[in-house]
Amino acid sequence: MTALTLSTSAAPGLRADAIVIGVAKGTASRAKDGLVVAPGAETVDKAYDGGLAGVLETLGASGAEGEVTKLPAPAGFKAPLVVAVGLGTAPEKDAGYDGEALRKAAGAAARVLTGAKKAGFALPLADAADAGAVGEGVLLGAYVFDAYKDTGKDAKARNGKAPLGEAVLLGGKPRDKAYKAAVERAVAVAEELNRARDLVNTPPNDLDPEAFAAIAQAAAKEHGIKVQVLDEKALTKGGYGGILGVGAGSASGPRLVKLSYTSSKAKKSLAFVGKGITYDSGGISLKPAGHNETMKCDMAGAAAVFAAVVAAARLGLEVNVTGWLALAENMPSGSATRPGDVLRMYSGKTVEVLNTDAEGRLVLADALWAASQEQPDAIVDVATLTGAMMLALGSRTFGIMANDDAFRTAVHEAAEEVGEPAWPMPLPEHLRKGMDSPVADIANMGERMGGGLVAGLFLREFVGEGITWAHLDIAGPAFNESGPFGYTPKGGTGTAVRTLVRLAELTAAGDLG
Repeated sequence: MTALTLSTSAAPGLRADAIVIGVAKGTASRAKDGLVVAPGAETVDKAYDGGLAGVLETLGASGAEGEVTKLPAPAGFKAPLVVAVGLGTAPEKDAGYDGEALRKAAGAAARVLTGAKKAGFALPLADAADAGAVGEGVLLGAYVFDAYKDTGKDAKARNGKAPLGEAVLLGGKPRDKAYKAAVERAVAVAEELNRARDLVNTPPNDLDPEAFAAIAQAAAKEHGIKVQVLDEKALTKGGYGGILGVGAGSASGPRLVKLSYTSSKAKKSLAFVGKGITYDSGGISLKPAGHNETMKCDMAGAAAVFAAVVAAARLGLEVNVTGWLALAENMPSGSATRPGDVLRMYSGKTVEVLNTDAEGRLVLADALWAASQEQPDAIVDVATLTGAMMLALGSRTFGIMANDDAFRTAVHEAAEEVGEPAWPMPLPEHLRKGMDSPVADIANMGERMGGGLVAGLFLREFVGEGITWAHLDIAGPAFNESGPFGYTPKGGTGTAVRTLVRLAELTAAGDLG
């Protein structure tokens, strides 16, 4: 991954391939200023005799968020190129730039610097938090998934260039503990988020439940996390009817992976539960043509949970965090679960399966009940669960449902704080009746309208009594099928990792209930 360093060096003297600066639109009170050169770029502006904004405007720069403009560096610079990246509207006087704006700008610049060995980032760094935001943006924006690209001698020419080699955060304070901690956090979170992206991008022929479990075991060993893997035999013995039912049609058997990070100083505990359908064909309720091509991403929830637990361990957070990865492959075959079958879940409840493509809630139900048995202070599940949520919130925002309004608000605030668009959603009681079954305790389908909310109501049935719980439906933002933007690549995005890590940090600090 891209190396990240702090430096007090001035931009003109840094030996690098490029110097990145920030520019912004003038605020309402400063609209006459036009394009504004952001703090951090003073020495660069001075080298243009204070006319950098005018030069950039001549080149068409507007300061819009994520806009990138390149121009030759002025005489005397040891870097040949200046890269100006838009930060959006400039803040009012005495107000700093928003952390997410810095994160997106750094990510956009890192993407266009693919192939460069070293770049200096002279973006606004008012404090250590800004350094962390810029560092995180760089590391996420520089992400490349090339595991399946040709590695022969002509690979570079055919498959593109390597990601940015090193990013130097100019204006950083390498000897300041807060700055160092912010960068270390950025590295840990970004590396694990990029690990989640790798998992989502990996083809399903190489990432079945057994392979996913093995990856989790290796990471757990490396970072001192306790791990337990339940295979088909153990799942059968334990009565995990939901996970077994979903995996019944596949030649690759299901798994339930439990990752436990513990801190000797912890006073609270969190359980994260992730949907891990390594490939979703829909089962007997086969998906129509055009809906299968990206279904390798249906394990994005489990990938996010896995990454968040490892990040918590790497950061040494003073909170106990348990991750549950409910892994299965949903395939049609002679042994597959059929519409009309009834499954007995781990909780003892029975579920009539009306649609085998509503499989995520079945594996999550077993994992939620397993997590509930340990009585954590809160449970958060993460899943690419419903197309209905995509219809409601689009492709960049995930929905949040909960059995506690205050906790739902706290999760929403945590998501917004780290730059993950999310929106609180209700759990209307009248929709529960639609899941009544004449032959079982509950059906896995209800009313078509409000389908994302119906799924949330189904999951609530399998949360232990008295346990605070939230459900994140990340179906929209988990996989980006359009072009890259900001620090978000095409393909797997790693959505929800940062929200989960922030929830763990807040819990450790005693600021989350």
